[in-house]
Amino acid sequence: MHAVGIVAAAGSGLRLGADRPKALVPLADRPLVCWAVDTLRDGGVADVVVAVPGDELSAFATVLPLDVRLVVGGSTRTASVRAALAAVGTGVDAVLVHDAARPLTPPDLVVRVLEALSAGARAVVPVLPVVDTTVVVDDDGGVADTVDRSVLRRVQTPQGFARDALVDAYAWLPPDAELTDDAAVVRAAGVPVATVAGDERGAKVTVPHDLALAELQVSR
Repeated sequence: MHAVGIVAAAGSGLRLGADRPKALVPLADRPLVCWAVDTLRDGGVADVVVAVPGDELSAFATVLPLDVRLVVGGSTRTASVRAALAAVGTGVDAVLVHDAARPLTPPDLVVRVLEALSAGARAVVPVLPVVDTTVVVDDDGGVADTVDRSVLRRVQTPQGFARDALVDAYAWLPPDAELTDDAAVVRAAGVPVATVAGDERGAKVTVPHDLALAELQVSR
């Protein structure tokens, strides 16, 4: 199975308090995006496309391997993935979409996603159980209800798709639509989404505390 990886790396570093795009923020002296690309390649996805801010193309080209393809991303995650998907081309069986902000995702999670696609899944996402009590709050911030957490899962990346399923879903999606992830895009187009076990190491780096935790993990 020929799979191509897409890394969404066009986001800003505002919530991280960074003076550069989040994907270029260093973790153990390496930009987050480099960790994400390595995860895909170590898991068996050699061909990688990275969606980056248009004014930072040279900065990303400096830190990434020469054979990584760079495309200009959009103002939203959905727009960035759409742009990267257009660069994937034909002759591809599967596409894995990964977040640059999940630098410590282990390669064996990539393997699980690829195996699920090889077994016939059209779309697959890694998930983790929700371990905290989860509630619904009203407009005043009061607790209105408690949600049954046994049926809830936290979704991670990389998310994997049969290429034609993802291409068709994005073709169906209105250009100005913004969904939270690519699984939501294919589900909106009627494609069932399977799950595989996620990994706590694949936590997302969003705020400074997340980056500090990641630094602790790589320094062990």
